[in-house]
Amino acid sequence: MSSSLIQLLVLAGIAVFLIIKLKSVLGTREGFEKPPVPLEDPRPRPRREFEVIEGGPDRDIIDHVADGSPPAKALASMKMAEPGFSVSEFLQGARGAYEMIVMAFEKGELDQIRPFLSPEVYESFEAAVQAREAEGLSVEANFVGLREIDIHDATFEREGRIGQIAVRFVGELTSVVRDRAGQIVEGSPTEVKRQRDIWTFERRMGSTDPNWQLVATGE
Repeated sequence: MSSSLIQLLVLAGIAVFLIIKLKSVLGTREGFEKPPVPLEDPRPRPRREFEVIEGGPDRDIIDHVADGSPPAKALASMKMAEPGFSVSEFLQGARGAYEMIVMAFEKGELDQIRPFLSPEVYESFEAAVQAREAEGLSVEANFVGLREIDIHDATFEREGRIGQIAVRFVGELTSVVRDRAGQIVEGSPTEVKRQRDIWTFERRMGSTDPNWQLVATGE
């Protein structure tokens, strides 16, 4: 047997011995093995305590008036008297009522808005329209839009369950006043006029009639 063959057999025997030795120390892995599970920290973790706040501020109210103010308290009382009452929905209705009433007054068409006016306000509007007609004046008006609307004040009379909300409006419109001959005596068909009003609406809370009445006007 040649010396080279003897050396090759010796090396092969050493390799087999090393493989057997490693298996006995490290073991073998067969097939799919799950990844090692991390050890959990035995120390207890602190629990986070969250405070649940109930009965917080009513956003439907404080989005329109200062929290804790007399108007806010009055609006809260209205909600207690009528749980379905919404301040935001009221303002949406007031927005539409303002345009409707202003245009009806400018055109002298008061019959269509009579249910939304108190007797005193209706009488004052009617007197102004009649005075205008007696002078032979006519009005051409166009409502451009409402720039601002917010609650100016609010009160609630508990005994009669009467709620009053004063709303500040800033509207824009074009208005032209013509005489009997059709000549313009006031205003402009192209000039936008800004009009500021504070109107007070009233309603008995809890009533089956959902309509608010305009009971006072001012600036």
